[in-house]
Amino acid sequence: MNIDRSDKPQLRKRAFIGATTGHLIEWYDYGVYGFLAAYIGRDFFVSDNPMTSLISSFAAFALSFFMRPLGGLFFGPLADKVGRRKTLITVLALMAGSTFVLGVLPTYASIGIAAPILLVLIRCVQGFSAGGEIGTITSFIAEYAGPGRRGFSTSWLMVTAVLGLVLGGFVANGMSYLLGSEAMQSGGWRVPFLLAGPMGLVSMYIRLKLEDSPEFLALVSEGNISKAPLREVMQNKRPIVLVFFIITLHSSIFYLVLTFASTYMSRLLKFDIGTTLLYVLVSSVAAAIVMPFGGMFTDRYGRKPFLLVIGVLATLAMYWLFKVAPHATPSTFILPLMCVAILFGLYASSTYATMSELLPTRLRSTGIAVAYNVPVAVFGGSAPLISTWLIDRTGDITSPWYFYVATGIASIIALLALKQSDFVATESHEAHTDTRPIASASTPISEGFSSDLTR
Repeated sequence: MNIDRSDKPQLRKRAFIGATTGHLIEWYDYGVYGFLAAYIGRDFFVSDNPMTSLISSFAAFALSFFMRPLGGLFFGPLADKVGRRKTLITVLALMAGSTFVLGVLPTYASIGIAAPILLVLIRCVQGFSAGGEIGTITSFIAEYAGPGRRGFSTSWLMVTAVLGLVLGGFVANGMSYLLGSEAMQSGGWRVPFLLAGPMGLVSMYIRLKLEDSPEFLALVSEGNISKAPLREVMQNKRPIVLVFFIITLHSSIFYLVLTFASTYMSRLLKFDIGTTLLYVLVSSVAAAIVMPFGGMFTDRYGRKPFLLVIGVLATLAMYWLFKVAPHATPSTFILPLMCVAILFGLYASSTYATMSELLPTRLRSTGIAVAYNVPVAVFGGSAPLISTWLIDRTGDITSPWYFYVATGIASIIALLALKQSDFVATESHEAHTDTRPIASASTPISEGFSSDLTR
């Protein structure tokens, strides 16, 4: 029985909008916390040392990322067994709901030690839900796109993630700029979290109207659903290891540009809040703009050579960024920051497509959830904490380069080890589904591309 539902343009459009709007809300929720970490630290982690409060706040940020692998272990297999759509709805409800609750949480001054404990628990719920989102939504979009289109289509997930963080940063930093630090510390920081409630309801309504991906429905019709996807994934260790290390650089540079750079410029380089807001906005938008072009390029010419070259350049750019910091001014810091941001955009443009092609459809959500969430927890969510800790321990504001360069080298080694035979995404049942791109009308350049993406 053929499942040919992706030939309806309206269905593809609805799937794309429904998936990406929910993804936007998820990253808005995460971004708001990162940008308001200093205010949250002073209200929930009381200390005479402001750096200690900031480190504690970033530790709570990092802890939520260590819940992501657990969320992935739970929701990844669920998406491979019961479907992408139901899983996407569940994780969105958890994320938006927990973020709204954080906005009404009493502070240390009101309930004492219970405040930071509750904050950590809420962050754990956010991390748990985010861990289930990434494998499910990447599979959903990749399966609607089909072979030869995955780079361009999944690049929009990264664009959405960046825009979500930019939105969070714009709201948080914009309020700080308009209201001032005193008003923000007095409770203004709560407003961006409270906005997650109505935003989440809108996205939930859209996701409820989605249908599952054509490839997953084909598996259902063929009776080819995996009964134990986690066990099957663990028996195929090579793709898991490859994804893990390819995502290492993706994770660290993502949170360098979109989270830590804001704190670094305002707290350590002493740039004013207006300059910091402008630089974060410009660099993030630049990264988002190049992502679809990177995805289209790798659809045509292959993932490995592109990611390898960009990975080397990104590693060198991160080293440059920190080395110019001691004597940096707003006019001298913008160039290395923009280089890092653009290279981040190009590298991240095709990592999701690469993940989806290293794993077969029946195990895709589980495999991505396992292999992606661990490096994001270790090298992504921990990046601000590790960077702040290195600076505090060494007294050297350039010291974070050790961490970021190490993540780049790890990904370069994995890309060198990547082989054409590792790409297993094109399965026989995919030939029975219409695999035209989600946004085919806007991507004429991709017409006629080969489904062999590993050249």
